[in-house]
Amino acid sequence: MDAETLNPSRPIKRPNRRKPSSYGTSRRSAMKKSFSQEQVYFTTPVSHNPSIAIIGGGLSGLLCAATLEERGIRSTVFDTGIHGLGGRMATRAVVESQQKLVFDHAAQFFTACDARFQNLVNRWVSEGLVLEWKGTIGELEAGGLFTPIQSSTTKYIGIYGMRPLADSIHKGTNLVEITRPCWISKLEPCNGMWHLSENEKNRGSFDAIVIAHNGKCANRLLSSSGLPQLFRQMKKLELSSIWALLAAFEDPLPVPFDGDLNALEAAFVKDIESVSWMYNNTSKLFPLRSSNGAHQCWTFFSTASYGKRNKVPQENIPNVTAEKVKTEMLDGVGAALGLPKGSLPEPFYTRVQLWGAALPINTPGVPCIFDPYGRAGICGDWLLGSSMEAAALSGISLGNHMADYFQGGGSHLEEFAVGLHEGFKAVSGYDIGHFPGLDSDKPVICDLECVA
Repeated sequence: MDAETLNPSRPIKRPNRRKPSSYGTSRRSAMKKSFSQEQVYFTTPVSHNPSIAIIGGGLSGLLCAATLEERGIRSTVFDTGIHGLGGRMATRAVVESQQKLVFDHAAQFFTACDARFQNLVNRWVSEGLVLEWKGTIGELEAGGLFTPIQSSTTKYIGIYGMRPLADSIHKGTNLVEITRPCWISKLEPCNGMWHLSENEKNRGSFDAIVIAHNGKCANRLLSSSGLPQLFRQMKKLELSSIWALLAAFEDPLPVPFDGDLNALEAAFVKDIESVSWMYNNTSKLFPLRSSNGAHQCWTFFSTASYGKRNKVPQENIPNVTAEKVKTEMLDGVGAALGLPKGSLPEPFYTRVQLWGAALPINTPGVPCIFDPYGRAGICGDWLLGSSMEAAALSGISLGNHMADYFQGGGSHLEEFAVGLHEGFKAVSGYDIGHFPGLDSDKPVICDLECVA
């Protein structure tokens, strides 16, 4: 028997019979039955010039790639985005009635408490991509009762929307390749490498892989990959569903004011199931235009409970559901503003979108997950919470951890195993996410019984 096919530190076990690999039957990895699938054990020496596949081009995946580049390691980021990179750092621009409408329809704003993320934010500021947001934000109760949030924590927004921030991370890199739109459908280990494919189309061979997305697609990918420990942790993750309604109005909405007579620009909405958040994109992105009484583009988000109750396949939303959600969310906006039913101004443009795997409601509280035997890792905001800062720190952490692993020769495997067995706890924050420093006292957004 070829000793190279076995992990020398483990007893010899013959693997169960399995479907032959499309890359041949010679595998330089031993397999162990665990969690309903066989565990991959790579025994080939690690490469001195490794190449990493990163599946997911959101903030976490992009920063993992950028960190690997800083350490001299090549990577390829595979992303499904048709319009661009960034995941939930999504900005949509449309032309309607000869007017350009711009919406941030996922991440709305962010805060920074950790020095590592603050360094990135400072870079964005210096590049003219980010500025401090001083708009009036608070909590809005049904009936129009507005309470401004008093916080010294700096809030940031993308000057041109959120998506350019993702593009800036990739800009200027030399060791990072981007492939999109691309849906990786299969991961297959063979001869010490991971082979990736998209619907039977070969997408290359890599020394290690990173899963930088979540939800049903990630679960499906990991379910037969030979990485049961990663699959087990990913399966524990619970995600909320959130409806987004983009609406443009010809005239300013009748919003309340704070004590200094500043109009509400954004609010966390309370006690209305169909709406949890409202945000004036025009005031945020184009303050001069907004002050001149031009049209207003608003982003509204539902509560997680409303999203769950009205969940449908997000790739194919039935027209009847889209119309129902639009009507109920607009009614909720009117109720939040204290307007008589049916008196909210009619928007001249609307679009609904379901974020079916919107935000984590539980977390293991670790920066990243890494399986040194299968040379595979996971990064994402859900590992630390549900914020842009959490996503950034996770990507940076995994990038450095994998660089240490490869540059250390791939030895002392147990020391590099991280996050494989942690339990989960509830995430705190609002339905639309956690904002470090702004909402540290907010209650959890789900019952403990929903935590795996």
